[in-house]
Amino acid sequence: MAIESMTGFARAAGVAGVHAWAWEIRSVNGRGLDVRVRVPPGFDLFAEAARKRLSGAFARGTLHVNLSLASEAGPARPRINEAVLASLIDSVARLPASATIRPLSFDALLGVRGVIEIAEEAGDVLAELEAPVVAGLDRVVGELRQARGSEGAALETIVEGQLDAIARLTGEAERHPARSVEAVRARLAAQVAALLDASQTLDPQRLHQEAALLAVRADIREELDRLGAHVAAMRALLEQGGPIGRKLDFLSQEFGREASTLCAKAGDPGLSRIGLELRTIVDQMREQVQNVE
Repeated sequence: MAIESMTGFARAAGVAGVHAWAWEIRSVNGRGLDVRVRVPPGFDLFAEAARKRLSGAFARGTLHVNLSLASEAGPARPRINEAVLASLIDSVARLPASATIRPLSFDALLGVRGVIEIAEEAGDVLAELEAPVVAGLDRVVGELRQARGSEGAALETIVEGQLDAIARLTGEAERHPARSVEAVRARLAAQVAALLDASQTLDPQRLHQEAALLAVRADIREELDRLGAHVAAMRALLEQGGPIGRKLDFLSQEFGREASTLCAKAGDPGLSRIGLELRTIVDQMREQVQNVE
């Protein structure tokens, strides 16, 4: 299973009778799945359909969904709802006469909400639009999957290259002359000598403890082993595919910790350079994996 990016764009449009419709979806990064749908008033059916399909198709990302509708039928014509008007007239006629209240005119009655209607309401065109618009929704969701998949394939290529670079630098650190027994012994001897110069009162047991502590701090064996294990784990995740973005982000943080510790323990300009290169690549890799679903 391939990985998908959380970024992408898709559009689908069509015509049903005198009505034109268009779906647009913009997908960006998100901690979870956040579907935000805008449809014209009276067409909430399409909003619910969009939320249902997108929730089933994606695991993460902020999706901005918009449905636009346009009609070539010309301006809508007003009409009088005669049943509502007749009911109002009947109700007014039953009211007791009053010398202080003027009788209602047709102008006043026509101003009551619901008496004047627009000839083409949402319900009049919903039946005509439902099938093609829903089909268009399915199409635009599929196109978004394709767009996010293409972006995911590009991300995977980049991350694989960064893993290769991390593995190469880890190997360089493993083979670096500064890690040889002689080099470590020489650095340790210099540090012990510095301790003796700083304090002539150190007893042999304390000096032995300080030397052991310096040796432990100079050893980057564990960091190298963990870097190798993280490379293998991330490659296995990429091969597995699917919505693995959170796991990749966690592993990239672990890479960063190991690279930082290696820099702190280096004690040699060559190893420090390798550690700094590792940190740079890890930071770049984390920016990339934060786009993965």
